[in-house]
Amino acid sequence: MTTLRERMIKDMQLRGFSISTQKIYVYLIACLAKHYNLSPDKITGKEVQNYILFLMNKRKLHWSSVNQATCALPFFYGQTLQRSDIILSIPKRKTPKQLPEILSTEELERFFAVTQNRKHRAMFMTAYAAGLRVSEVVRLKVTDIDSSRMMIQIKKGKGQRDRYSILSAKLLKELRTYWEQYKPKEWLFPSYKQGYPLGKTTPQIIFMNSKKKAGITKKVSFHTLRHCFATHLLETGVNIRTIQILMGHSTIRTTSIYLHVARKNLTATQSPLELLDIPDIKLVKKI
Repeated sequence: MTTLRERMIKDMQLRGFSISTQKIYVYLIACLAKHYNLSPDKITGKEVQNYILFLMNKRKLHWSSVNQATCALPFFYGQTLQRSDIILSIPKRKTPKQLPEILSTEELERFFAVTQNRKHRAMFMTAYAAGLRVSEVVRLKVTDIDSSRMMIQIKKGKGQRDRYSILSAKLLKELRTYWEQYKPKEWLFPSYKQGYPLGKTTPQIIFMNSKKKAGITKKVSFHTLRHCFATHLLETGVNIRTIQILMGHSTIRTTSIYLHVARKNLTATQSPLELLDIPDIKLVKKI
């Protein structure tokens, strides 16, 4: 598969796919080839369909994992092999619209309070205060913190897009205290391996430990801090267009999901039942 792999990687590079997406797509095509013990260009459309069913029914993968496969397969067969016949055999999967769970301000206060490690706390506060993904947090450099403009520069975020987010005065104070203790040089949150940033897995594990210590039972992850940023801004009256820019969403449709979870917008809405004048039911004595 070496030649095909190179062709596929070049096709993804031409379209600006991130390194992580390239690795995932190549891996998924390799899994297909391994399943049939055939080069993927020898696999038929029917076999591709059966493989998707295998992932769903036999391996019982989560919809997001199957969805990744149904994105990688059309790209490989459509762009790299130019096999439109196989593209037509791959069904488009509907993405379930699941609303994210949001932590209250009280839960966040508990969460930050139990995180005693200065580096870990600074990392979590940065994600929440600026609405960053875990991949964006670990790739921050010391020079990305612009205290003169009170901005944080995020370079090559999702979709390889650069953007700016806000730098909270409280976060700046926390980061300065953290810097005094750890003295990071290039990467803001460096790995224990010198010269490298922290990996994405470590923050996830640390988050789950702090969540448990804080007694939080909601099904949340590191990414929840980003959801909380958007939701809490919306609840304080920040314009959704501004939130879209800060989050780095390509369309406002993605940002609009937070309209469904913002408590202020929901609780301030009056039910139409309140508009009806309904007489009370008189109690009737049973004979």
